[in-house]
Amino acid sequence: MLCRSWMGGSAAIGTETVDKRCSLEQAVAEIAPGSLVGIGGLTLYRRPVAAVREIARAGIGNLTLLGLTLGFEADLLVGAGLARRVRTSYFGLEAFGLAPMFTQAAGDGNLEVVEETEASIVFGLRAAMARVGFMPSRAWAETDLPRVRKDVRTVEDPYTGDVYTAFPAIAPDVAIVHAREADALGNAVLGGNLAVDRELSTASPTVIVTAEKVVETLSAEADILGQMVTFVVPLPRGAQPTSCYPDYPLDAAELLRYVEACRDGKFRQYLKAWLET
Repeated sequence: MLCRSWMGGSAAIGTETVDKRCSLEQAVAEIAPGSLVGIGGLTLYRRPVAAVREIARAGIGNLTLLGLTLGFEADLLVGAGLARRVRTSYFGLEAFGLAPMFTQAAGDGNLEVVEETEASIVFGLRAAMARVGFMPSRAWAETDLPRVRKDVRTVEDPYTGDVYTAFPAIAPDVAIVHAREADALGNAVLGGNLAVDRELSTASPTVIVTAEKVVETLSAEADILGQMVTFVVPLPRGAQPTSCYPDYPLDAAELLRYVEACRDGKFRQYLKAWLET
């Protein structure tokens, strides 16, 4: 692991002191083409935008993007042609409308869209966390969703005979989460609106935490424990133009500029400028 030595208040895991700080380039280099990438945050809040930009700069493609919701950050990867599949319950920009490049790619048949709901994602991640093949739930009962997800089956409760939906495990290859603060050992404070960031971090063998600041002592109880984290990257304003409340608000002007660029057929110009930022 390409990290510096920690000179401040460190802690030992077993007999080893682990400093997980490294550069964004080093962390993203661990993502292989074809990976299932879990993206933390929710809608337009605390998205790991700067980390996604580095993925785009590196040209890591053929990706499957997973998130409870996906938005600006994932739309850029779709538009750049680096995503082949998406798995999410919602892909959009909230008040700013549809995610333009996702809408175009899905409509043109250039992107595989796996139908998901909040339940299927959460139970799939929890199955992976428990190291079992599926997680039973009452969700999706008496709906048409199983007709479009042939991999989602049912299972009979051996004790009651009740029939449940058996959501298959979802095990991301890597999770990327943006935190308000973290320490060098990977313990991270998210600051509310956790989405499924804890589940992503537990279910994934490689976890990249980008943080507004890396501190010696956390100001609050950790939402993600360092044992789950592979890399810690100090990255101030790493969620912009999405928000990282209360550190900074949503940059509405930038999101409008993005939507207008896509509307006017200027996505490539926007992408080029964004990658040069």
